[in-house]
Amino acid sequence: MALTPLPANTPRSFYRGAGRIHRFRGIAAPDDPHYPEDWIASTTSRFGQAPVGLSTLPGGEPVADAIAARPEWWLGPAHVAAHGADPTILVKLLDAGQRLPLHVHPDRRFARDHLASPYGKSEAWVIVEAAPDAVVHLGFARDVPAGELAGWVADQRIGEMLAATNQVPVRAGDAVVCPAGVPHAIGEGVFLVEVQEPTDFSLLLEWKGFTDGPEGGHLGLGHDLALSCVDRQGWTPERLDGLRGTRASDRPGVRRLFPDLADPFFAAERLRPDPTSALEAAFSVVVVTAGSGTLAPAQGPPLAVRAGDTVLVPHAAGPCTLRGTVEAIRCKPA
Repeated sequence: MALTPLPANTPRSFYRGAGRIHRFRGIAAPDDPHYPEDWIASTTSRFGQAPVGLSTLPGGEPVADAIAARPEWWLGPAHVAAHGADPTILVKLLDAGQRLPLHVHPDRRFARDHLASPYGKSEAWVIVEAAPDAVVHLGFARDVPAGELAGWVADQRIGEMLAATNQVPVRAGDAVVCPAGVPHAIGEGVFLVEVQEPTDFSLLLEWKGFTDGPEGGHLGLGHDLALSCVDRQGWTPERLDGLRGTRASDRPGVRRLFPDLADPFFAAERLRPDPTSALEAAFSVVVVTAGSGTLAPAQGPPLAVRAGDTVLVPHAAGPCTLRGTVEAIRCKPA
């Protein structure tokens, strides 16, 4: 089948979820709440924990192996010419049952120099559900000297760190880009689709009260070096506004979700059939967020979809059409 519904892939994490992923997916929730993420079509492993994080197809074959065996079928010739058999993105569902710790991801330059990777971890969030008072902490509200940041981290003065950040209210339907280097923390009560560069590089600025301590929060680099990747500049309201902004598409039933600063890294679209949503040929992950309908490839039978489904779409499926009383988020490479 060209269109592949994927099973859940929920590696254990150090923070708690609230069961929203399992309810959304219609699967039984474990007694342990520390399964707050679903890594969708993942060819990326947990940092230092391979193969944890890798996704499998319904028959059990790793997605990475399937793509490596038929890269042009999955990714398309232009993508393979530029990136080989690397999809270049990672898509997740994330369920914040508690506020995540303040943390930061390195950019591509830092990752090349210190982590032997062509990718950093710029990411973006599409909010599916949010509590009425939900916020994300996003960037420092003022310039923070290097020594002040190092002191906060070493002494775990969390209140001072958080007080220096911007608290940005979020609600269902919002889409926000979080560039690499920007300190951030997703607040309790937020359920989102995340699209990001394909790494698991995270530097914890905060670990007190979480299971990961300082030995696990600096990527094996030591905090002095790791902290050099942090964007310590102040993010004004005007700069923050630049992290949002949807754009029109030339295809019916499709709205581009991020401003152009995301374009070098990934793309996402909101699909609301009017009366259809037209998808060009591209490797992509479709997360159905509401309703039900059909996703039909250019060749082959249509696939019935409903809220909670995640579908892996190969380039070889050609142009696809989404129909029905349905809404979805489509994530794809840059």
